Amino acid sequence: MPILTENKTFIEVAMSKPTGLNDLGAPLLPSTIVKKGRLREFAQPLEDGRVGRRFQNLRIMAIKTMEGGLESAKIFIQFEVFGDDNVPEAANSGFAATLYAGPESLLELTPGSMYLPYAHFWYDNSFVFDVSADVFDRCDRLEFIARPEQVRII
Repeated sequence: MPILTENKTFIEVAMSKPTGLNDLGAPLLPSTIVKKGRLREFAQPLEDGRVGRRFQNLRIMAIKTMEGGLESAKIFIQFEVFGDDNVPEAANSGFAATLYAGPESLLELTPGSMYLPYAHFWYDNSFVFDVSADVFDRCDRLEFIARPEQVRII
């Protein structure tokens, strides 16, 4: 059986203007702080080196704001994923992510399966994670990890 191999990349996360967040519903107050990062394309290879899965428009949005009188910090990970010519043998293993401050690992994020029901089609995916204000303040990059997975070629 073919296997998608693990592949990792880093996405820098930096202070940004609070624009383009309308679809997230975040309360945009004068005290709201936003960090963003983006990677246009990322491929996950099969064990033979051919591309087996494609990620596009990877967006990281970190938002710290007040909601209901309490401070709230969230990390949003959004991307489009394409299954090329294969499908997972079981529920797809998805991806993992780790937040960093320089070389220091701050927090591992484990979202589980991605939405990828069929091959040969692009699917939007969106995940959100609550984080502490300290993790939000310190994070400056995110490691995106496409997990290994057994697949069936179509």
